[in-house]
Amino acid sequence: MVSMHPQGERITLATAKPFIAGGILLAIGLLAIDGEGVGGWLQAASPQSAEGCEKIVQSTAQLSREQLAQLLVVPERDPKENVRKIVAEPYCSLSQLQVRSGVVSEREAYPMAWDPTVQLVILYENDEYAGYRFRFQ
Repeated sequence: MVSMHPQGERITLATAKPFIAGGILLAIGLLAIDGEGVGGWLQAASPQSAEGCEKIVQSTAQLSREQLAQLLVVPERDPKENVRKIVAEPYCSLSQLQVRSGVVSEREAYPMAWDPTVQLVILYENDEYAGYRFRFQ
């Protein structure tokens, strides 16, 4: 992806990545500072459910802000073991799916400690980290 800056300079995705990562870390830091205010509001949300889970692995598993920040900098195709060093065991495993032709993908869900209705779903292909997405219940 390439866009033009008003002064004619090219901005590529590669040059924008450090700014995006910095913005994410800043947002996480601001949430950590105002954790009580936001946390109290979020605790009023409904509790997590096992909807979509194929198997509950660890019912008390939750992902902290620090773990999320560490996970966001893990490069794709890193071994699954490197991700597990950060996040440990998941709350549940979701059904396998086929994202790319001929490759079966595993998915694991981790509820956020500050809002259990939001889950981080991690995707693995051939025991390699393939990405993540957020799931809102």
